[in-house]
Amino acid sequence: MKALTLFALGAVFGVVATGFYVVTRTTYTEPQVMVPAPAAKVEAPVAQPAPVVPAPVRAPVLEPTLPPVATVPPPAPAPEIVASAAPPRIVVTAPPVEAGGPSNPGSLVVPVAGIMPHQLIDNYNQRRGKELHEAIDIMAPRGTPVVAVEDGTIVKLFTSKPGGLTIYQFDPTETYSYYYAHLERYAQGIAEKRKVKKGEVIGYVGSTGNANPDAPHLHFQIFVLDSDKRWWQGKAINPYPILTARR
Repeated sequence: MKALTLFALGAVFGVVATGFYVVTRTTYTEPQVMVPAPAAKVEAPVAQPAPVVPAPVRAPVLEPTLPPVATVPPPAPAPEIVASAAPPRIVVTAPPVEAGGPSNPGSLVVPVAGIMPHQLIDNYNQRRGKELHEAIDIMAPRGTPVVAVEDGTIVKLFTSKPGGLTIYQFDPTETYSYYYAHLERYAQGIAEKRKVKKGEVIGYVGSTGNANPDAPHLHFQIFVLDSDKRWWQGKAINPYPILTARR
């Protein structure tokens, strides 16, 4: 019994001892020395070389090239001028001025402003006392402008008992004379030897001379001059067909 007791104690002791050893061995850890990790190697950045910028290339300066100077040959000597006889003189004869009035019907204008050809009355062959009228009377209000029937020259300003205040005008060829009578007055600037143009105002309608004061009008006459070109002489012709001819 004692021996069994001791065995039991020994077994218990052994287990305890064994457990102690195990526990002791298990729980004891040898302290570890912490070795710091080696620092990471930092490499210094390598400086990159600066980019090489090529120097600007200058365009070559071109010297202006002048064109070659043309060689001008010396002028040829002037040809010798030999005097010769003058060429024959050529005489040009101007064509004759076309006669107005009867030779060119329709070329004359009605000598009273505002009166149309169809308004004229042919009283050329009427008798005035013992004589033929040999003119036409153009009725118009007193003071109506009287105009030159064509270009020409005032050759005479005359006052007479039958005609009163009158004008005698020659055509450019001095073939015909135009007679304006019973005028109220002359236009300003009208004088003998003065050139006038067709349609230019030369006087004004009136009733001077032997005209009826209540019937102002222009007494108009055309006559052909004789060779002496006297303003008061000539052969009368009828103005009516000339003034009314179709233009």
